[in-house]
Amino acid sequence: MKTVVTILASACLLGLSSWLRAEDRPHIILVMTDDQGWGQTGYYGHPHLKTPNLDAMAAHGLRFDRFYAGASNCSPTRATVLTGRSNDRTGVHDHGFPLRLQEKTVARALRDAGYSTAHFGKWHLNGLRGPGVPIFSDDTHSPGAFGFDTWLSATNFIDRDPLLSRLGDFEQFQGDSSEIAVDEALKFIRGNKDGDQPLFVVIWFGSPHSPMIAGEEDLAPFAELPEGHQHHLGELVAMDRSIGALRAGLRQAGIAENTLLWFNSDNGGLPGYGRETVGGLRGNKNEIYEGGLRVPGIIEWPAVINAPRVTQYPAGTVDIFPTLAEVAGLPASSMLQPQDGVSLRRLFEKEIGPREKPLLFRHRERGVIIDNQYKLLAQKGGFELYDLEADPNETEDLFASKPELGARLKKKYLMWNATVDASVAGKDYPEGQVDPDQPERRFWRDDPVYAEYAEAWIKMTTPPKRERPKKGRLRRR
Repeated sequence: MKTVVTILASACLLGLSSWLRAEDRPHIILVMTDDQGWGQTGYYGHPHLKTPNLDAMAAHGLRFDRFYAGASNCSPTRATVLTGRSNDRTGVHDHGFPLRLQEKTVARALRDAGYSTAHFGKWHLNGLRGPGVPIFSDDTHSPGAFGFDTWLSATNFIDRDPLLSRLGDFEQFQGDSSEIAVDEALKFIRGNKDGDQPLFVVIWFGSPHSPMIAGEEDLAPFAELPEGHQHHLGELVAMDRSIGALRAGLRQAGIAENTLLWFNSDNGGLPGYGRETVGGLRGNKNEIYEGGLRVPGIIEWPAVINAPRVTQYPAGTVDIFPTLAEVAGLPASSMLQPQDGVSLRRLFEKEIGPREKPLLFRHRERGVIIDNQYKLLAQKGGFELYDLEADPNETEDLFASKPELGARLKKKYLMWNATVDASVAGKDYPEGQVDPDQPERRFWRDDPVYAEYAEAWIKMTTPPKRERPKKGRLRRR
C-alpha cells in the first residue's frame, strides 16, 4: 500500500490529471440514498435513528456539513451527478424526465479512460414514471446507453423483494433492496478487482422512499413510534447496515485503501416524520429551502484523505463529475460545457477557503444561488435572501435590508439562468438543438412495451395502506 500512497503523492505534485496511468487510478464508488434527510444520521444526533456505519465512514473521511443535492427531488439530482450540470440543462426538469443522450456523462468518460463501469439499483433517467420495475434491454435510455458496462437496475424506487433487470433479464430478489444492491455490487467488485481496469460502481438505493417496507428486525428499535415511522426509520437501519457491508467488503477484497467512496442523498427529507428528519432546517423534499436541498455527504479515500475532518465548504452533486475527472485524469473534452460544478480534489487534504464559483440551482421554475455565506432564492413571490452562517434555518429574509447584496446575487443568478435557457434549447450540443427523438416523460403502465406486464406489476408495486404521516414534529415517547 505504500506504493499506492507514494504514487498518489507524486501525482499531486506533478499534476494528477496528466500523470496517472490507468492502473494507478483509484476505484470509485458512488452511493446515493433516496429521500434521506440531512438530519437522518447518528452523527447529527437524530433522536431515534442510529447509523453506526455512516458514523464510522464520517469519522474516517471527509464529512460535509453543507452538501447539496442538485435539485429538491430525485431524477434531476441524478442528472447532475452524471453530468456535472444543472438538471434543467440536461432536460431532466423534474422526476421522471429522461436524460438526453447528447449529454456527456461521467460513466462514459471513465469507461473511455479504461474503467469497468456498473450501475446497481434505482435509475429513473429513462423517462418512465411510477414505482420501479425492470428496464428492458432495448430501452434507449437504459444505464448502458449512458456508459455503464453492466447494470442491475429498476426504472424508479425499489423496496423489499425487488424485481430487477440485469442487462434486460428480469431477476426476482428476496430481502431489503439496499442490502441486495450492495451484495450484487460486491459480487461485481470481487469478480473484477484483479483485472487491469479500475472500477467505477454506482449504487443508487431506493430507501427510504415510499412505500417503505422494513424487515421485522429493523422495526424493533422503533416499536413505540407510529407504524409509518417504524418502517421509514427501519429502512434507514438496513441501508446503514449495507454501508457497513460495503466498507467491510472493500477491506476484505484488499482494495479499500485506494477506493474513493462517495456517499450522499438525492434530496432533502420527507415531511411528516418530524423536523429532526432535516436537522431542524426549513423545508423538505420538493422545496428549495435548506431542508429540501441540503443532504448528508461523506467522502472516504484512505490513501488520500488520511486526516479525517468535518468541512463547512459548500459543495454538491454537481461537483462529483469535475472532481472525478481530476482524480482519474480525464481530458477536459470529457465534460460538456458549461459545467456548473467544480473539482473538490484540493479539499481532500486541507481547507481551501471560500468557494469561488457559487452553487446554482433551477428546479420547477424556482432558482437558488448559494455564494458561501449567503443564499438567494427566486420564487414566484419574488426574491429572498438569507445569511446561512448566522441563520441556517432561514428565518429572516434580508432581501429588503441588504439591497446591494441582494441585487448583486440577483444579477449573478439571472445571468446564469440565461445560460440555462440556452442549454434547455440545445445550444450546448454540436447539433445546436435537442435530439428530436428524445422520448417524452410518461408512466410505464401507459407505455405499450410494458402492456404484457402492466396488470401484474401494478399489483406488485401497490404500496401497503397505512395512515399518512402528519406534518410537524414527532414527539419523543
